[in-house]
Amino acid sequence: MASHDSHTGRLPGLFTSPDTSSFTEFLGVYSPELLPGRRAVPVSPAGDEIPHGTTIVAVSFPGGVVMAGDRRATAGNVIAQRDIEKVFRADEFSAIAIAGTAGIGIEMVRLFQVELEHYEKREGRTLSVEGKANRLATMVRQNLAMAMQGLAVVPLFAGYDEERDGGRIFSYDPAGGRYEERDFHSIGSGSVFARGSLKKLYRADLSAEDAALVCVQALYDAADDDSATGGPDLTRRIFPVVATVTSEGYRRLGEDEVGALAQAVVDGRYDSPGGPTAPLR
Repeated sequence: MASHDSHTGRLPGLFTSPDTSSFTEFLGVYSPELLPGRRAVPVSPAGDEIPHGTTIVAVSFPGGVVMAGDRRATAGNVIAQRDIEKVFRADEFSAIAIAGTAGIGIEMVRLFQVELEHYEKREGRTLSVEGKANRLATMVRQNLAMAMQGLAVVPLFAGYDEERDGGRIFSYDPAGGRYEERDFHSIGSGSVFARGSLKKLYRADLSAEDAALVCVQALYDAADDDSATGGPDLTRRIFPVVATVTSEGYRRLGEDEVGALAQAVVDGRYDSPGGPTAPLR
């Protein structure tokens, strides 16, 4: 992106002394066309041929938070991709996931990752969880014009808060509204079904492993009722992406770990197709 001055061989002054610690703002001045929300707006609303990512869930537990997403992307009634990834490391102590237009969503994630890294290098410290959530809200707001044309992206953000020694979850609307969620949340086309499952299974004293299991159960329930959400694919060995964020940082669970959770969920559904039941009293 950057080019040296043809006469001095040096970078433009904007690169060596930016007026802001925000990489997004810097990019908006130097090359605004590279921002996800600054691309040309379609003449007509986007059709079903553009791949969309679907269901994401997040569950907090004492000392951290788990975030998980299914692997299906759809284009109308067609499965566009079976193994897309929608959950990403934002920085050492936070995670971000996207639902909506897959291409723009992944661009937004990459820009957010650079935004956090740029701030840390520029200021010599990391943003607070609240600050990270606010920066992401600004980026979502910049995509409003595209969202109005059918290219909406809605992220879910979660991070470890050192002051609270726990995980925090933030959701967004297409206009950039930011909302802190309590205990758990879900976004995407299967979110209604996933959230019902989370309500049934959530406990305040969950361990990290049990929180991950709750997430996989919720994604299974979403896939059971929402055609755009993919369930565990045991034959292809395609499982949800599951990640934890704790005081030890971001960790994506290995394929063997998630595979064992998925197998346990599927095995349990043979005896109880509706999944585990919560006690009535």
